Amino acid sequence: MQFPNISLVTDIHLLGFQGLHNLKTLFFFLLLVIFCVTVSGNLLIILVVSYSRSLHSPMYFFLTQLSFLDLVLTITVVPTMLLVVLYEDEGMYVSFTSCLIQYYFFLGCEALECLILTVMSYDRYQAICNPLRYTSVMTLTFCLKAVLLCWLAIVSMVLMFAVLFSQLLFCGPNIIDHFFCDFDPLLELSCSETFMIKLISIVVVIPIVVCPLIFIMVSYGYIILTVLKIPSVTGRQKTFSTCSSHLAVVSMLYASLISIYLFPSQISVNKFLSLFYTVITPLLNPSIYSLSNRKIKVAVKKLFSNKSGMF
Repeated sequence: MQFPNISLVTDIHLLGFQGLHNLKTLFFFLLLVIFCVTVSGNLLIILVVSYSRSLHSPMYFFLTQLSFLDLVLTITVVPTMLLVVLYEDEGMYVSFTSCLIQYYFFLGCEALECLILTVMSYDRYQAICNPLRYTSVMTLTFCLKAVLLCWLAIVSMVLMFAVLFSQLLFCGPNIIDHFFCDFDPLLELSCSETFMIKLISIVVVIPIVVCPLIFIMVSYGYIILTVLKIPSVTGRQKTFSTCSSHLAVVSMLYASLISIYLFPSQISVNKFLSLFYTVITPLLNPSIYSLSNRKIKVAVKKLFSNKSGMF
């Protein structure tokens, strides 16, 4: 298909949140605080797990992967969002290349988080349903291979989308009514046929999002059945508490993803849901795991007491 006399998009105008007016300064500082807390919290989780020998187990190894992804996602999305809020009146412009790179990082982080949460559910299944075989199944080699396989799958997926996007022509308009570069807003800027890339994205969603969700639900079905067989109430509560944090994180992530991608609604609602899984979820994840985990709280206290003793 030929496109004579077209002007290709070179920069993107992100509209962000219109109508903030007097709330702009408050919203900016709120996002800035959330950004600092999120980065600090996820870095702390990674540092504590790496430092404490008592946390050198599969569950905490996967937790560091999750924290790393939340860290990268936050650094990828939130700084742009802060600039969008700060320059709301003048308009926030980013280069088209930067916009695509941001989307690739966002896509990789969210998709990889789905796979890591799936591996974590398998870890909890083995720990609760097959405790005698746990150490022989969840070995260091298995954990490394599982994480490496997840990374390879997502890197391959992102490269595939990069190739598909490179074959599209983007001739405007150059306005995205969002606070970051997402899939649908980007495709709206294309003057090429986008049916194939939309079809491929639907096909990719099944093994990357739907299948992991089904696997997690089946795993927790077996976990719940095993927990119910424990005779004492205290024993059931203690056993299930080991996976309650993971279940909470899974619920938050998938609830927001399913709401925005499977049941699209108004732009303002989509922005709110996007704000939830790009800003709020990475903020809450460290809190959920640390506040409900005695080992992490003990390791944090030990880490800071040792550091303070050095000065």
